[in-house]
Amino acid sequence: MRVQAILVCLSLSPLAAFYLHAGEEEQKCLIEDVPGDTWVAGTFKIQQWDPGSHGFREPAPGLGMWVTVTTYRDEVLLSKLFGPEGTFYFTSYSPGEHIICLESNSTRLTLPGERRLRIHLDIRAGEHDLDAAMAQAKDKVNEVTFKLEHLMEQIEQILKEQNYQRDREEIFRMTSEDTNSSVLWWAFAQTLIFISVGIFQMKYLKDFFMAKKLV
Repeated sequence: MRVQAILVCLSLSPLAAFYLHAGEEEQKCLIEDVPGDTWVAGTFKIQQWDPGSHGFREPAPGLGMWVTVTTYRDEVLLSKLFGPEGTFYFTSYSPGEHIICLESNSTRLTLPGERRLRIHLDIRAGEHDLDAAMAQAKDKVNEVTFKLEHLMEQIEQILKEQNYQRDREEIFRMTSEDTNSSVLWWAFAQTLIFISVGIFQMKYLKDFFMAKKLV
């Protein structure tokens, strides 16, 4: 099986929509850096290259997509086979990088020239699917109440992202201060070594000249 991984760093924007190209059974991986306890949803759709029309068309029957989501500690949050299009969900229980990998399932129904795929992908972090949630909101007081709750959820997610970025900035600042301190102490140690070597050489030369009765 031919596997090629491409890592793309995504920002913490609520919505990231793009497309990428892949070969049949070729794995593509993306990195989503999200805060902890954050709901993430991804929607994808596959198109297949048509050599006859020199464009992309609907995929052949049986072609689907494996979606795997792991943390930077290799913890598997999701591993599922979808059809040519679908939506996947996962929750980041700890802050940091989450790796989203997509790979087409094996198929023998395509010709070699048709094994080029285009994957349309939308990533939404911290924002629940409004249409799906609206269907479940019928038991609530009214639609306005639901939209207010949805807005509060978005505000809460923004606060999470701000706190996450603040924590990362604090870690980076502490690392920079430790590095600067180490550099300062190393320079001080080098200075002491040079002075000690100079004093030793002067004393050695003085003792040598006195032993030879040159002074």
